[in-house]
Amino acid sequence: MTRTVYVNGEYLPETEAKVSIFDRGFLMADAVYEVTSVLDGKLIDFDGHAVRLKRSLDELDMAAPCTKDELLEIHRKLVEVNGIVEGLVYLQVSRGSDGDRDFVFPDPETTKPTIVLFTQNKPGLANSPAAQKGISVIAIPDIRWHRRDIKTTQLLYPSMGKMMAKKAGADDAWLIEDGYVTEGTSNNAYFVKDGKIVTRPLSNDILHGITRKAVMRMAEEAQMEIVERLFTIDEAKEADEAFVTSASAFVMPVVSIDGVQLGDGTPGRIAKRLREIYLEESLQAAI
Repeated sequence: MTRTVYVNGEYLPETEAKVSIFDRGFLMADAVYEVTSVLDGKLIDFDGHAVRLKRSLDELDMAAPCTKDELLEIHRKLVEVNGIVEGLVYLQVSRGSDGDRDFVFPDPETTKPTIVLFTQNKPGLANSPAAQKGISVIAIPDIRWHRRDIKTTQLLYPSMGKMMAKKAGADDAWLIEDGYVTEGTSNNAYFVKDGKIVTRPLSNDILHGITRKAVMRMAEEAQMEIVERLFTIDEAKEADEAFVTSASAFVMPVVSIDGVQLGDGTPGRIAKRLREIYLEESLQAAI
């Protein structure tokens, strides 16, 4: 089945969608993106993603291509026409192009940003087999740029990290900088020790995860203790359990770090409970 996608104001078959080869998203990775999950045909935490999109655009002095209400309408229409029950909506905004390659930003008065959206059908997203057994991660150096709080399309090293993990027989990688864990390749990282949830505090060093924010609120409401501080990979290896959060994985238990088994090697109690709470509350609030 050919998907319907959205490009610069038009709904098109994916086979007819085109973007200029001079677009700065293509040439310079001068673009930001968001991924919104769909469960039961509804958008999960759309408002959070819209707010973060605006922040990313503002940080890069990039114009918004449309209003929040217009963005919501586009999301809903793509979900409907593509028949998405469980899946994802990918959104990307680039600075566009004024017709040729240049390191200097084009004039925002004469250059419109490029906006692209498409859906991905992911049956079984909520009942992921990986969440039932947990995932394994390895540690790798974090050599990305230092504005990781902006959700840009500079994803080459995270992709390389996932390939390093695959080569090592693991599912993902946690990134290490100055001796401390920053985050996963595409998720925020946590471990649990003696009932306390430990995660790195927000800064320019990590993405300000929408799912992270929701899960931490839910954990507090469930009277779980959260400690935001720097932590080492060795601390995480000695944890009772660990997990990651992201818009597409929700709460994903981690059962092994660098080959070291956590607990009994199965998803931990806190990670499983937070996943249950997150899915239940998110479905109730979905739009």
